[in-house]
Amino acid sequence: MALLPENIVDRLLQMERRLNALSTAVNTRPPLTEITNGSLALKRQARPEDPVTLVAQFSTTGPGGSKPVLRVNDAYGHEIVSDDVITGGLARPWLPMLPPQNMATASWPATTSTTWTTVAQSQNPLWQPKLRLRLLTRVSSGAAGQVRVLVGGVPFGPAVAAGGVFDHTAAVTTDMQTDFGKDLTVEVQALVTSASGTVYAQTVLMHGRQT
Repeated sequence: MALLPENIVDRLLQMERRLNALSTAVNTRPPLTEITNGSLALKRQARPEDPVTLVAQFSTTGPGGSKPVLRVNDAYGHEIVSDDVITGGLARPWLPMLPPQNMATASWPATTSTTWTTVAQSQNPLWQPKLRLRLLTRVSSGAAGQVRVLVGGVPFGPAVAAGGVFDHTAAVTTDMQTDFGKDLTVEVQALVTSASGTVYAQTVLMHGRQT
């Protein structure tokens, strides 16, 4: 028997079945914005004939599946970012920390100048929009002075009287998109405000902060 061409009713029935199947699939599959006890692999393939390259892998499964964990692997399988599933916090990357500083005041960066003088300086790439810096300051007996900080040549926080503690947190850029990764110059400056003497300053804490 020859096949008869489909009429409009047949086509409408087929369309209705397909819409019902599609609606069922949408309502039963998990949201694409969530990963539950699994992983997500991001892969790159410029052309169909090119090999697939693993760019990053995100996992939410902890040891034994008891705790969620975030892990990001690079294209070679190296774990480059992860949280600590035992105590919380960051497991990788290992962030540098300031080594113990010399507490013998006589060995600290110092000046006898009566004009602002840079006694310590560092340069760091800018990864975060804010900075926290803490300094201990001292002044020789009978003298007086001040200590201040410049970031990118601009005063960072108020100057403090020598002998006090400088502890300031503030933004170090107003355009993170433009300045990201650029070298950030931090200078500690001091001056003597009395007839003579010596002002000392020692950095004991410095780290980036989020907004």
